[in-house]
Amino acid sequence: MTGRQFEIASGPARAVVTEVGAALRAFEVGGVPHVETYDADQLPPGGAGAVLVPWPNRVADGQWVLDGEPQQLPLTEPARRNAIHGLLRHTAWTVVEHAESTVVLQAMVAAQPGWPVPLLTSVGYSVGPDGLTVTHTMENLGSRATPFGLGVHPYPRAGAAGTDDCSLRLSASTLLPVDADRMVPVRPPRALQGDELDFRTGRPLAGLLLDTAFGGAAPAPGEELVRHALTGPDGHGVQLWADPAFKWVQVYTPDDFPGRGRAIAIEPMTCPPNALNTGTDLLTLHPGETWIAHWGLTPF
Repeated sequence: MTGRQFEIASGPARAVVTEVGAALRAFEVGGVPHVETYDADQLPPGGAGAVLVPWPNRVADGQWVLDGEPQQLPLTEPARRNAIHGLLRHTAWTVVEHAESTVVLQAMVAAQPGWPVPLLTSVGYSVGPDGLTVTHTMENLGSRATPFGLGVHPYPRAGAAGTDDCSLRLSASTLLPVDADRMVPVRPPRALQGDELDFRTGRPLAGLLLDTAFGGAAPAPGEELVRHALTGPDGHGVQLWADPAFKWVQVYTPDDFPGRGRAIAIEPMTCPPNALNTGTDLLTLHPGETWIAHWGLTPF
């Protein structure tokens, strides 16, 4: 159901990427898993590993405006009346490179109802001694500028450790209040000040139910990358790093991930939910312009 499976490997590191959605289906080092996985013949549970373009998260009512022209996207989250997670999760991407340790896939965001500017996007996955590196590009093939956002939906895991036995650290300083029914923003971000949702110094996940957008994600002083980390009880875990363009991170803790139960998605995003309407941290691509950004996973 996810099309062809593209395996890449380097030494003890191994990853599997799917043709449909260009999703990360597996990443392990020495046989130790560092993302939640699923069977190749099932749809990715909870959007596992998905690439979210040309916007991450939700657009309220699927409506936004470009150059004064109202746009109506399909309501792909109909129960909440939202368009969710972009346009390419169920598209078969084209492989443009597949070597031993690298695979690059490409897809077209065609001009269509609700999205009038064509975009060409690619995602490259590489494994090596430092773990997994992911490279995204976006190119505007249209004749006018367009806003956009990008996110990804990995479910990191600290090896065999249960999610409730782990602690989470986020390089994020704000939280975005949302409507509990529709999951779209209702107020501006608020600063985190040491409360139970302030993960800057690390907090246990036991008992926490999260589907929360955190903002202000930025490199620590002297650093060049944003760094989040999931740590197991033995001190081993996985770090999710990202370029500073990924100013937001959504954290989601479902309790029904197949074969796992409790899991955690740590989703780097360039903008928050409903950014096509609020304009918050939206990126802009002019005709012929290309944008590039990176993120990755490093076991420790």
